[in-house]
Amino acid sequence: MRRGEQPPWIVPDGLWQRIEPLLPKPKRDPRRPGRPRVPDRQVLSGILFVLHTGIQWEFLPQELGFGSGMTCWRRLEEWNSAGVWQRLHELLLAELQSAGKLDWSRAVIDSSHVRAARRGPKAARARSTAPERARSTTS
Repeated sequence: MRRGEQPPWIVPDGLWQRIEPLLPKPKRDPRRPGRPRVPDRQVLSGILFVLHTGIQWEFLPQELGFGSGMTCWRRLEEWNSAGVWQRLHELLLAELQSAGKLDWSRAVIDSSHVRAARRGPKAARARSTAPERARSTTS
């Protein structure tokens, strides 16, 4: 990171203005106020911090002001289930396309990453290519 640059986990205002409307609005029961919810922008910065540094969720320092690691993890799961990342991806692609900044000739589609159902078929025992069994080295 160069001097004067923002860390990559700090969400710039322009990006936040695109993300915030995509986030689900929390439902609060006024009869059960509970602890105040950590603001979404701070939590997003915590998520980006974990993803950027590779630190484990449970070791995210609360002193950074992002909330706990579990708060960030739960919010990430909530936003993922709500389809936030897919909609953000589509929004940003549409913006780049309309600005003429997408070069589709450089796009790559790779379908080689396919999940094997139930660990895939059992492998057959490999046949030996030796003319006879090898001698034991322990006798």
